[in-house]
Amino acid sequence: MFFRLKKSLFNKFSWVFMAFFFVACNSVWKDNSGEGPIARVGESYLYKEDVVPFLTEGMTKEDSTSLVTGYINNWASKQLLLSKSKINLSEDKLAEFDALVNTYRTDLYTRAYKEALVQQGSDTVVSQSQMEGFYKKEKENFKLKEKIISLRFIELPLQFLNKETVISKLKKFDDDDVTYLDSIGVQFKKLNFNDSIWVSASRVREEIPPLTLENQNRYLKKSQFFELQDSLGVYLAKITGVLEINDIAPLSYIEPSIKQVLLNRRKLDYIRRLETEIIDEAIKEKEFEVYVQDKKD
Repeated sequence: MFFRLKKSLFNKFSWVFMAFFFVACNSVWKDNSGEGPIARVGESYLYKEDVVPFLTEGMTKEDSTSLVTGYINNWASKQLLLSKSKINLSEDKLAEFDALVNTYRTDLYTRAYKEALVQQGSDTVVSQSQMEGFYKKEKENFKLKEKIISLRFIELPLQFLNKETVISKLKKFDDDDVTYLDSIGVQFKKLNFNDSIWVSASRVREEIPPLTLENQNRYLKKSQFFELQDSLGVYLAKITGVLEINDIAPLSYIEPSIKQVLLNRRKLDYIRRLETEIIDEAIKEKEFEVYVQDKKD
């Protein structure tokens, strides 16, 4: 029968260690390395230095005592359950778990070591020409899954007086118009004059609440100008470009994704070379040998 920890056992732990830590705990413990254990379950021991990292500066004596008592009870519960599990679980199941633990430990250490080596030795610079070359080669794999838009956009307060002038300037948008709009930009609630940047239709809808999934096709058309209004403001937009679902995404829109793909590939190549070099060096230094048994006829 599986072991079940009784509540009375926790109470015993609590009273014993509450008394101990009201005497021993300050808001933060001083470092007293080499001290004896503060708790024991079977052959497992808990030491003060195991608990100190969880105590923060500024904690009251009551808070630190409560935290330590809870930590000890939690530790004791796990140790007792672990001990009983080794008695109640089958040998096969224990062996399976031990193998999983060993595999996880190995993977954890090796992954951390590889990451450290990659950070030290792998080139993280991706040039524009590299991104352009990859884009040209893989262009068909970059089809859009959502409509994207380039636009000029202004949100005006409801009480704004010179709306018609702003509309005219936003439509024409020559150098004088840009200068004028920049000069009064502090009066706008929002603005975007960089119409070379592509954004998703969903992002446009977020910025312009009256624009919805149901009505967006009426307004999000190339060269279209529209004005919408709600209780929060007046939204003016001049659409300069539209790309639909399954169109090829422009390079500028997917540059971050391409850069990440190239960096990941470079990282994998570096790790493969590293693993090969480690094995070759180990063989050369006779640290690694494979014993091949002759097949019997």
